[in-house]
Amino acid sequence: MKNSQKMILTAAVCLAALLAASLLTGFWIGTDGQDSAVRIGFIYSEDESTPYTANFLQAQRAMAEEYGDRVEILSRSNVQSRNCERPIQELIREGCRMIFLNLDSDVPVTLAREYPEVEFCQVSLPDVSIEGTPTNYHTFNGEIYQARYVSGIVAGMKLKELTEKGILEPGQALVGFVGANASTEVISGYTAFLLGVRSVMPEAVMRVRYTGSWGNYNAEKEQTRRLISEGCVIIGQHVNTVAPAVVCEEAAAAGRTVFHVGYHQSMMDVAPSSTLVSIRTNWERYMIEAVGAVLKHQNIESAVKAHAHGRDLSAGFESGWVEMLELNRLIAAEGTEEAVTKAIDGLISGKIRVFSGDYIGVSPRNPAHTIDLSKGYQENQNSSNPSFGYLLKDIIIPENSGTGE
Repeated sequence: MKNSQKMILTAAVCLAALLAASLLTGFWIGTDGQDSAVRIGFIYSEDESTPYTANFLQAQRAMAEEYGDRVEILSRSNVQSRNCERPIQELIREGCRMIFLNLDSDVPVTLAREYPEVEFCQVSLPDVSIEGTPTNYHTFNGEIYQARYVSGIVAGMKLKELTEKGILEPGQALVGFVGANASTEVISGYTAFLLGVRSVMPEAVMRVRYTGSWGNYNAEKEQTRRLISEGCVIIGQHVNTVAPAVVCEEAAAAGRTVFHVGYHQSMMDVAPSSTLVSIRTNWERYMIEAVGAVLKHQNIESAVKAHAHGRDLSAGFESGWVEMLELNRLIAAEGTEEAVTKAIDGLISGKIRVFSGDYIGVSPRNPAHTIDLSKGYQENQNSSNPSFGYLLKDIIIPENSGTGE
């Protein structure tokens, strides 16, 4: 064989090997030197039938639209935390070089050490610190307490209107909240919600019922019904289905004075006559900016516009990471829209400090451990995962244990 033929054959073999490698790894190097087709994996704890994961899928689609054929999306849904290792490894074997996860498991930290070429981006966990984790492991979360507080203002204005019209007596300003468990994430959220309510109706108090699960439709309905039977006029939620909204709508149709504040997505479609407003964490900005960093071979934390706590990022209204969804103008109190705008501006400027006032917080795990909020408490100062885990004394009353019993 002539030398020229050998050179052509060798070049062909090398080109074929390069093509095969690009297909196996999920990368295709374009003429501009940038990775133009990167496989991105998603691991979801539930599926699109739940508002929680539907919200993530909305962000996934926005990211895919942003980058077009430069990314290829692979996903696994309804992945249980204790059984997540295999589906994560499947995505890696299929060529994913970046994986987003919305489940509660420390398995990704272990796998990040095993697969240093893969970027793991997980919603932050209460018991997993970013310290000591590998550099390809990242966490993120929205500063949702801000939206909780503003939605509390919406609820407080409705309570005030009902009282002024004589529909409620002042002592009937009772708020209910359906939470998954007594974690700091849930406690922080409903505390911010009540503080928003009390900024309008200082006499309001809250009763909390836990379901013991993030997504148990029947348990959520049962605990919501109990709160309504106890006289709660506004129901908030930190669970993953639309069950509380459905129950509130049923109660309103039966003549009860009860309203609802939704989470993860607008719940106007299932509760048009009782849902005042809904809130959500907007995951789009993080996903788009983090994927953009990987495409450009940049450091994720340097590329994403957020508050950095090492490789842990958080942001609020100022970066569009949390949102107020559609306000139900048919039932919201007059002036609510203006109050919402003013509160958001106050949070962005730092003029409003949510966790502050003449309150004493008591740890549910150790009653001897208390906090005086007259000095204020800054949520998400050191972590994207909520950290305020105190019950406001004589104002927030858990009606059952954190297991839902």
